[in-house]
Amino acid sequence: MSAREPAETAEVAVKAGVKKARRTWDQVLVSSFLAGAYIAFGGMVAITVSSGLDPGTWGTLPTLFTGAAFTLGLVLVVIAGSDLATGNMMLVPLGAMRGKLSPGDVVRNLTLVLLGNLLGALFVAFFLAVQTGVIGGTGAEGSAALTHARLEQIALDKATAHSAWQTFLRAVGCNWLVCLAVWMSLAATSVSGKILAIFFPIMAFVAMGFDHVVANMFFLPAAIFAGVSGLSWGDVLLNWLLAGTGNLVGAVVFVSTSYWYLFLKDTPEEPAEESAKVGEHA
Repeated sequence: MSAREPAETAEVAVKAGVKKARRTWDQVLVSSFLAGAYIAFGGMVAITVSSGLDPGTWGTLPTLFTGAAFTLGLVLVVIAGSDLATGNMMLVPLGAMRGKLSPGDVVRNLTLVLLGNLLGALFVAFFLAVQTGVIGGTGAEGSAALTHARLEQIALDKATAHSAWQTFLRAVGCNWLVCLAVWMSLAATSVSGKILAIFFPIMAFVAMGFDHVVANMFFLPAAIFAGVSGLSWGDVLLNWLLAGTGNLVGAVVFVSTSYWYLFLKDTPEEPAEESAKVGEHA
């Protein structure tokens, strides 16, 4: 069989969430640092391939290119194996809904993962994006000037162009799609199947301009490090708060709770020892 049925996928998702929550704190931090870096790599390549494209000529195609390139981030997270907060917002609460984790387990895991994701994203933003010159600073020339302008456009749009309510709703929509990408990757049993499952939902949320808290942990600090004007750390922190809250709602309400109700609510639990037999997923 090349793919799991939805009910099987739900059981696999529970097991993945339980395994993530039962890792030691240092394993969680290392794993989540990697995931933050991987998402930042996706952000870097998305900026690079979409820079210099005049909307007057290209219309909305630059957002499509941005979204297609950004899928690299979640592909690395899922295939290589690491902990991404937006995926854990769906998997770990699902384990709690199944009765295998406590609310404290959920809070502890998400807190550590968000911290690790932030450290990974900041590392790439400062050292590999700005210090390398891939993202140019103010007054840069050539390709560095183009990437600076593109990052400025993305960062200011996310941090200053929308109301708090709009940012929250964009974050809800974002993680609904991200968690569906993770969910469908769990249904696939081959690497190619997982990549295909990831591609379209991630491309869609980026192309629509939705807000992903970990992606914004890269875009917004990178913009500040690169000297983008009109952006403050206060703007950044507010965006992270709104995006993180919206991402959590999108994951728990529209994916975890929905699929728990459809496939797990009235299904007998498997023996406890079976829960440990699960592979690595984001």
